[in-house]
Amino acid sequence: MGHITKARTAFCTTAAALALIVGATPALATNPAGVAGLGSATVVKNGVADTVPPLAVCAVDGQTSASSPGDTATGVKFGPGSSTCTTTVVDPVNSTTSTKSEATGGQFELSGLVLLGGPRVKINTYKVTCTATHTGTTVGWTFSGLSGLTGVPSPVPVNYQRELKSLLGVTLATITFNEVVLPSPNDGSIALNMAHVRFLPPSGVSGDVVVGATACSPTP
Repeated sequence: MGHITKARTAFCTTAAALALIVGATPALATNPAGVAGLGSATVVKNGVADTVPPLAVCAVDGQTSASSPGDTATGVKFGPGSSTCTTTVVDPVNSTTSTKSEATGGQFELSGLVLLGGPRVKINTYKVTCTATHTGTTVGWTFSGLSGLTGVPSPVPVNYQRELKSLLGVTLATITFNEVVLPSPNDGSIALNMAHVRFLPPSGVSGDVVVGATACSPTP
């Protein structure tokens, strides 16, 4: 499930994966040099916030590896996972490098909508990756074991959004897969959320949940 987008024009199919390549001229980047993590959550009810802070976050210019046993907030569960952010010298003579920021997690579950007649959404495993060279950036993701939501297309379009409804057809939240954020003007940096849940007022809560997050910028 997924697709590859290269240089904004060419498409081909691959198994449950996406890669988006952005060309760039070196510039000050909006996004960080390279980060990746399992995700995060904020669930606010009656003015009280229950949060899962960003889990297992690595950075190519900071902590280069991280792990987490998982965490929970009201109606949200993250399983264990880890991340690595690496820098490789491509050409020592010209001091060019590449980076790779990757996070792998699993056992994600959104249960907060079930008592309202909404779906229980599960993702068994997932991975997000952001790679960068001095000429551009690439993001990619994979997942398996999606349940509670049917009819997700293959390939998955960029910023593909679905409504999470109750049995009565009330939209309780939205979920966006393959959420890609590019700066304007485009400096070659990129950010990706594999899945992003946003709660709506009929759910009785506010806030959002991000599953699999990564970002990177062209190397110097």
